[in-house]
Amino acid sequence: MDKKRQKDMDFEIEFFEGILSQAPDFIEALVAIGDLYTGKGWYEKGLAVDQRLSGLRPDDPFILYNLACSYSLINDIPRSLSTIKSAIRMGYQHFEYLERDPDLTNLRQDERFKLFLSHLRKKKLPQVK
Repeated sequence: MDKKRQKDMDFEIEFFEGILSQAPDFIEALVAIGDLYTGKGWYEKGLAVDQRLSGLRPDDPFILYNLACSYSLINDIPRSLSTIKSAIRMGYQHFEYLERDPDLTNLRQDERFKLFLSHLRKKKLPQVK
């Protein structure tokens, strides 16, 4: 990442941290800062934000997806797998992205996830009569 982008991210983090100091449950600011923390490689901080968001919106498939990504990034594969399954149960359907998202690389290495994905693909195929 170049210096300008690093500087921009630092500014954005400071900006959103300021907003969150006044409005700690502001969902959009939490989502933005979680993405920024992850983009900076601060995976534990990103995870803490995603956990907070999942407490505020436990049925939101995109928040659960991001939480699964955070777990994968810190190599907590059992939690990542459980959370991605929850995201899908809640309506997450961007399977092509799930299969290439770099944040889920650790999860995609897991045999349990490969099996789950295989079952998921079979369920999504149109039934021929």
